[in-house]
Amino acid sequence: MKKIIIATKNKGKAKEFRAFFDPYDIEAVSLLDLEEEIPDIEETGESFVENAAIKAEQIANHFQQPALADDSGLIIDSLEGRPGIYSARYAGEPTDDQANIDKILEEMKEVPENERTARFICVLAIARPGEETMFVTGYCEGHIQLTQSGENGFGYDPVFVPEGYEQTMAELDPDEKNQISHRKMAINQLESKIDLL
Repeated sequence: MKKIIIATKNKGKAKEFRAFFDPYDIEAVSLLDLEEEIPDIEETGESFVENAAIKAEQIANHFQQPALADDSGLIIDSLEGRPGIYSARYAGEPTDDQANIDKILEEMKEVPENERTARFICVLAIARPGEETMFVTGYCEGHIQLTQSGENGFGYDPVFVPEGYEQTMAELDPDEKNQISHRKMAINQLESKIDLL
């Protein structure tokens, strides 16, 4: 069975990718599944593409196995694209979802409802030792609501309402969210790359 290392310690992400690769008889293991301690990888890139590539390439080269990494975040138009690549640590270190939400709601308190457009972006990098890194990108369009609601999901899900919905991502059933998420949109495009793994 082919194997791919998912360069994440996030259980939710690992589960999503495992579910995608299962039908293709590709075993997807995350950094949580590996006994070897992996040093934290510095995300020094200036874009989602650069950060995803850094993570995927370092893991692929370290283990000499195909590796997949994602860099994803939230782009808010009225905040000139922030939090962008700093989405996870927007309110500072250590990362804190609630502090990040509080910060964007505070920064957007004067922004009228019709100007609160935003999108989640997910860039996936697939690195293979000695090969050129491949990329796919997915988006989920929507807007930021004035207050947070919902208990599901993680990150900015409690304030992000996807286009065509009235509930936040955090109010949606996880299966429904996974069908429309930026990660799912990117994962869908992976199908064209499966034969290259």
